[in-house]
Amino acid sequence: VKSIASQENISVQELDSIKGSGADGRLNKDDLLSYIANRTGNKINAAPAEATPQQQPVAEVKTSPAPAAVPSKTSTTSVSGGDEIIEMDRMRKLIADHMVMSKTTSPHVTSFVEADVTNMVLWRNKVKNTFEKRENEKITFTPIFVEAVAKAIKDFPMINVSVNGTQIIKKRDINIGMAAALPSGNLIVPVIKNADQLNLVGLTKAVNDLAVRARTSKLKPDETQGGTFTLTNVGSFGNVMGTPIINQPQVAILAVGSIKKKPAVLETEHGDVIAIRHMMFLSLSYDHRVVDGSLGGMFVRRVADYLENWDFNREI
Repeated sequence: VKSIASQENISVQELDSIKGSGADGRLNKDDLLSYIANRTGNKINAAPAEATPQQQPVAEVKTSPAPAAVPSKTSTTSVSGGDEIIEMDRMRKLIADHMVMSKTTSPHVTSFVEADVTNMVLWRNKVKNTFEKRENEKITFTPIFVEAVAKAIKDFPMINVSVNGTQIIKKRDINIGMAAALPSGNLIVPVIKNADQLNLVGLTKAVNDLAVRARTSKLKPDETQGGTFTLTNVGSFGNVMGTPIINQPQVAILAVGSIKKKPAVLETEHGDVIAIRHMMFLSLSYDHRVVDGSLGGMFVRRVADYLENWDFNREI
């Protein structure tokens, strides 16, 4: 016993503190080997004056259980007598799991750009009645945003990728999902397939059709799959900007804010002037594993450029 204690650097005081199973509590070889095997969990400590370098890790191990207490802490929610407990439905559970998974999978970064969309707003106001009469469709800002995003993706194709382990999968098709709120309060993302191949009329019809069928639960399963980029219109709720969570396995999502009239400085050949302009914010959240700040910043700036440089004389 003493030989083993010496090899394991067990002090005399520590040895005396171990309970034996032999006659009169005598410590035998099996007792000591069992103690050594469970040493990291042993609650008996030698006096500080007798501590040796080999014993120091035992003291450090005591602090390691602290992180394990975190989950139980976060899972405990107090409920008072007047509170109502609402069980998540299946869709809300799926959304919750997907959002948590996305945040733990992708290091999120968000870049913001303010855009002067005056020409775009005035153009839509000019053509919306004619457009509706001719196409039997109302033109909103959403198809215009989708068109700008599709163009910008062609300029910066590395936004249109997904990640598989250490592989980056560059997508051939540009399939843009548009987040749509449901009457139940849940969220669904129908996808406009090959959005870059549709003109503005085609995009308008696709947006309106998917939005209506999303609200009435008439979407087909494949119409919510295959997205390569997502657009969410937080402006429809009066919000000026947002920091959306990436829709995995995509690597970027664009939030468009509400359009507000604001005073802005315009540069003219006669000097700077202040004018009332239609302004909005674009917010791009992206996966910093594969999209650096330069790419994310240039992409959202390019989307803004397409919106700002809208041709007021464009034919419908």
